[in-house]
Amino acid sequence: MTAMHVSIVIRTLNEARHLGELLESIDAQDKGSFTSEVILVDSGSTDGTLEIAASHGCTIIHISREEFSFGRSLNRGCSVATGEILVLVSGHCIPTDNAWLRSLCAPVADRRVDYAYGRQIGGPESHFSERRIFNKYFPAITRVPQDGFFCNNANSALWRTFWQREPFDELITGLEDMELAQRLVRHGGRVGYVAEACVYHHHLESWKQIERRFEREALALQGIMPQIHIRRRDLLRYMTSSIWLDYRQALRERVFMRKAKSIALYRFWQYVGSFKGNREHRALSQAQKDKYFYPGLPPAGPAKEPDTTPDHERATYVARHGDHA
Repeated sequence: MTAMHVSIVIRTLNEARHLGELLESIDAQDKGSFTSEVILVDSGSTDGTLEIAASHGCTIIHISREEFSFGRSLNRGCSVATGEILVLVSGHCIPTDNAWLRSLCAPVADRRVDYAYGRQIGGPESHFSERRIFNKYFPAITRVPQDGFFCNNANSALWRTFWQREPFDELITGLEDMELAQRLVRHGGRVGYVAEACVYHHHLESWKQIERRFEREALALQGIMPQIHIRRRDLLRYMTSSIWLDYRQALRERVFMRKAKSIALYRFWQYVGSFKGNREHRALSQAQKDKYFYPGLPPAGPAKEPDTTPDHERATYVARHGDHA
């Protein structure tokens, strides 16, 4: 494998709880022939995030709340990167071993794919239903390359030269990874999934934050796959089928009594958010941007199983695996 320099770009907003562990893990990586730098793009942290980053020698870039979008923050970080490969990782994701970076970058460095993303699993505090979602979309089987354009920037790597030609969409409310991957595939590029490059993805969100996350992702999906619609009569069916399948798995794992309430609440807010986001597709005011992009703040404006996969989730699955999976 050719020696290459890697730029690791991390978006942060009050990530002190997990950032130190992430940066320590990056320092401990068995990089093989790779060298690396770490670039932090921060959007107003006040919890010690910046001090942790400085103590690890990170390059720190600031973006204001008024300017922030997921795509714009990544573009800012990538614009100062010097590596041939850009590695994008969430500030609350922790590699599960010291081969993560090498595993994630190898298929890009070897020219097997242009954009790679790795596995995500839940941590001890993750909701039962979220761990089920991770298991569904991030399985233990590597596909390099894969069919489709599903991708996830919580744990990904791509060629900087491609990003220079095709930067991230700065107006989209989420799924900027899938939108870019869709463009890449249209131009003949390849996306790959690397199960060996695994991270713990820690989401510590309130129910309303979960609702807003799924709302903004469904809103973004309307721009990527506008044929996907969630009808009112679908909402209850999607919700109840997902709760039932989670309950069945919880019974198998003998955790039903402890997890039953949180399963119902998670799936309720997931599908309420997805329904709301699917039904609105418009430009965002600053108040609405704060609502979507800063879920820690109060809303600034108005407020092998049977295949029961909802249409919008099926679209995401097809984007990952192709129509014939």
